[in-house]
Amino acid sequence: MITAAARRILFETDARLLARFLGTFVIGGAINLLMHRRRLARGESFPPFLFISLTDRCNLSCKGCWVSSNGKPRDLDPAAADSVIKAAKARGSRFFGLLGGEPLMYGPLFDLIASHRDCYFQVFTNGTMMNADHAREMRRLGNVTPLISIEGLETESDERRGGEGVFAGAMEALDACRRNRLITGVATSVCRSNFDEVAGTAFISEMASRGAHYLWYYIYRPVGPKASPELALEAAQIDRLRRFLVDARCDAPLFIVDAYWDHHGRPLCPAAVGMSHHISPAGDVEPCPPIQFACESVLNGADIGELFNRSDFLKSFRKMAAGATAGCILMEDPQALYDFLITSGARDSSGRETALEELSRMLPTPGHGTAGEGVPEKSWFYRFAKKHWFFGLGAYG
Repeated sequence: MITAAARRILFETDARLLARFLGTFVIGGAINLLMHRRRLARGESFPPFLFISLTDRCNLSCKGCWVSSNGKPRDLDPAAADSVIKAAKARGSRFFGLLGGEPLMYGPLFDLIASHRDCYFQVFTNGTMMNADHAREMRRLGNVTPLISIEGLETESDERRGGEGVFAGAMEALDACRRNRLITGVATSVCRSNFDEVAGTAFISEMASRGAHYLWYYIYRPVGPKASPELALEAAQIDRLRRFLVDARCDAPLFIVDAYWDHHGRPLCPAAVGMSHHISPAGDVEPCPPIQFACESVLNGADIGELFNRSDFLKSFRKMAAGATAGCILMEDPQALYDFLITSGARDSSGRETALEELSRMLPTPGHGTAGEGVPEKSWFYRFAKKHWFFGLGAYG
């Protein structure tokens, strides 16, 4: 029911915001990937998608969250964030994921978005701080979509996120976004305790009825100081999740996103294939958000474009990770990742100084690369989108 999902965006979204989304994200994204493929042909490397953690401040304490520091909370220098975006724009990139912590606790957030009106931003928020004023500002800016994290219903949300009234707060955030006619997403990290709540048509229908236009599913990663490995999915559950997503996409009233499988159902890792990397709140250049190790920084006047292109650390990581597993090396072979980090000389960029010790304690857990045979997309739209647009974008082989 792609028509139903598309109809909802067309008629529920402010026309100006919709035009900006189509022009900057869809058309701009296609041009971005064309430039990326040309870079690859020349032997150059610069990720077409960047995730930027603006702060490690947060008002919650979630299980499986890698974002915390033992010292003073860290905020990315606004000039550095601006330089990263400018360097990426010079190479055709127009889409950026803004993470935290909680990015709404980053003071210059909306100034940063406003200064790059030719880009499109996705703000990853837990929703508890998202109010009507924030939603109105996002509507005024027009080049931003909020992605509200919802980890289950009332009881599960509070348990997983270490707070009270978390689910109710997220629902209020969704309502504020709906009233301001934003293109709005919901993200959910699927684990053992919430599988039956979120991997079902009832959850999809409720999120759509509350104004969500897309639903992004993640697989829970047992990392950070509160890893809670008992929540990690079993291989059979990951296979069930994949089959559920493929079936649900055929008739869901919203768009369903994952970043784990291509249009054939083959597993992939965006960081391992060079499609995306991560900037930490301290300016460190990391393979992906939960792998908090780095050899380079975007601070101190670094040529960011050349930094990505000449980084032996990122190049070696991509080769090592792709050779170890098609899925998530952090989950599926943490020992191989540990050994690589020791030999690479990468520093702990977590701000805790405990990330290597945390990694040493990790045991292999099933990931999307160990979930059985590939399940191809059934929907023609998602087959096309995964091949040419989203993460695959025709650039992973």
